[in-house]
Amino acid sequence: MFILIEHIVLFKFSDRTTEAQKEEAARRLRHLIHELPGIIDIQAGQNYSTRSKGYSLGLTVRFPTKADHEHYTPSPEHQAVVSYMKEIGLVDSLAVDFEIPSEK
Repeated sequence: MFILIEHIVLFKFSDRTTEAQKEEAARRLRHLIHELPGIIDIQAGQNYSTRSKGYSLGLTVRFPTKADHEHYTPSPEHQAVVSYMKEIGLVDSLAVDFEIPSEK
């Protein structure tokens, strides 16, 4: 048995942020799998639920180790996406990181 790392983030944007800008943010987040080593899976997309409390974009990233996750956050590639999201009106984000036991 080994442990995987699951990283979940919800993003809240200004009312001025367009749907196209949010979709571009999601596309840039998903593209990080091609730019950074250590990402097993990455998914990002716009929320369609009415229970989101204003968070309109979600992200999940799965890493094989904590070290891979620790490399991801400060990386220039990730920070470039964060900068773009701030430019288009990022208001808040909420992150949860946890370990997943795996049989593989």
